[in-house]
Amino acid sequence: MGTASSRRRPTRRRALARCIAASLLLPGLLSLSLFAAPGHARERGIPATGVIGIEEGQLNADYWIRQQSKPDAVILDARAIAKQNARLAELDPSVHDIEHLPATLTRERVRGWIEAISQPRDEPLFDEHGDDVPASVLQGLQADLALDKIPAQQSTRYGMVVRRADLRTYPTRLRVFNARGDIDIDRFQESALFPGTPVTVAHESRDGTYWFVVSPLYAAWVEKDRIALGDKAPVFAYTRKTPYLVVTGASARSVHTPEQAGVSDVQLEMGVRVPLLADWPADQPVNGQHYYSSHVIELPYRDADGRLKFSPALLPRTADTAGDYLPLTQANLVRQGFKFFGERYGWGHSYNTRDCSGFVSEIYRSFGVQLPRNTRDQAVSPAYNRIDLDEKLSHEERLKIVKTLEVGDLIYIPGHVMMVVGHEGGWPYVIHDTTGITFRDRTGDLTRVHLNGVSVTPLVPLLFNKEQPTVDRITSIQRIRP
Repeated sequence: MGTASSRRRPTRRRALARCIAASLLLPGLLSLSLFAAPGHARERGIPATGVIGIEEGQLNADYWIRQQSKPDAVILDARAIAKQNARLAELDPSVHDIEHLPATLTRERVRGWIEAISQPRDEPLFDEHGDDVPASVLQGLQADLALDKIPAQQSTRYGMVVRRADLRTYPTRLRVFNARGDIDIDRFQESALFPGTPVTVAHESRDGTYWFVVSPLYAAWVEKDRIALGDKAPVFAYTRKTPYLVVTGASARSVHTPEQAGVSDVQLEMGVRVPLLADWPADQPVNGQHYYSSHVIELPYRDADGRLKFSPALLPRTADTAGDYLPLTQANLVRQGFKFFGERYGWGHSYNTRDCSGFVSEIYRSFGVQLPRNTRDQAVSPAYNRIDLDEKLSHEERLKIVKTLEVGDLIYIPGHVMMVVGHEGGWPYVIHDTTGITFRDRTGDLTRVHLNGVSVTPLVPLLFNKEQPTVDRITSIQRIRP
């Protein structure tokens, strides 16, 4: 295209080819934490970025969009996306159709939901200080489930998330870890729910501070002050109101207002849809403020009695939003992914961020596409155009497949998902929310880079473990396209 970056591309391709050649010729070694001095890294064929195959010019969306021959061609239109979402609801067992639950829930059903997530732990666990979590504490958490208090039958109750809410394995804020000193992956953190999400409230913890809720995509424990109880009709009516705005940035936040604390400083994540009060009177302030610099939206909040209410709120016009879901195009997929670039990795949406499966879910949600919450379920969902890779496939056969990947394709290995953003020298590059990557430099030495955030990397040079390249561990590819 005549730009400086495009003129440099052949050099990048030669460097990548050397990296890939090294990764194909040498077997994987154990993942070790190793940071080389910049000069040493360059001698070993690692760019100044410290990440194999990545130079500074590649660290933006435009670089990858310029590669595409038809970046703005629509992959799936709104009708096709609606059909795909309907298939997901019908065929995927990880999705809960809470709107059509029976009017009464049985003890067996509620207990089954809880026991599916709150399973007893017998492995060693450590707290944030590196101390052992005593067995008595874990036994107490089991008692906190109050399973003996589940009634034989109960009326189905509904509610709505009013603030971003952590979903927990047990009704506790206690953070636990598998290794001393490694405090990134809290084994009691499951996921997060965002404002406007409808839930079924199924049970209460022994101390009365948590509810066990079932949302369309996940079921776990959540602090009660994040949920407002409401009647079924208004709960689901809110999710269908028009007109609406869709958050298309990494996040947006409602304007602070002391007049209505329930809708003040509410964080809304990418893909969240909120009703737009488009006909708001010009002479009527919103919570003490003129609205002309903001959109007037409607947000749920929890009143003093814990009941669901709705209130107008202001969302700044400078916030990254759209009047509808974005067109599903390759250019938009890359742009949306890069809006998270550099964000800290957050297992189960810890740290007010997201993890690998949450990352791709929120990208696709900005187009109106629904994905299951976890990689385990995303990888096998029958709702999409799935390619299963048999474990008996040879490395060469797998390389032939990955060469055919297109922008937006989702690549699954055990416990992780990556999204294709483009190619260099015919080989795919991916964007993913990852704790780190392992690869070999051109001398054969092993390097582990602790990325711990949303990152762009080549796919083929990455190593999965001591024995295998990452390519050899791919279980499936999901194509959100025809």
